Amino acid sequence: MITKIKPDKQKSESLKKMAVVTLERLGKTEIEKYPSNTLLDYYDTIHKLMEALTLKGGIKIKGEGAHQELIDYIAKQNKIDEQTRQFLQQMREYRNRTSYEGFMINKNYIDLNKEKIQKIINH
Repeated sequence: MITKIKPDKQKSESLKKMAVVTLERLGKTEIEKYPSNTLLDYYDTIHKLMEALTLKGGIKIKGEGAHQELIDYIAKQNKIDEQTRQFLQQMREYRNRTSYEGFMINKNYIDLNKEKIQKIINH
């Protein structure tokens, strides 16, 4: 559910800082050795950055399906192309399966998509 709120620049900045910390930790990890954890960290970083954007703009997305709705909202507002939106939704699905079902990410997924993920984070 998308809700209008007072812009929260302080929380937005805190989320960005947490995303940076997560990336710093990830940089000290053997990402190919731990591909599932790597995906979780990459997704967590992207999610924090997307939420930081919405909070700064006075939007809060919560409730059932909030992550999916957040991705769609950010894609629409920031003119992210459909291929990237679908990729983010796929990452979300993999993250959910990893977190809730014990799904293991193959290291090839990280190898093949690392650059794309880093471009998304930088965007």
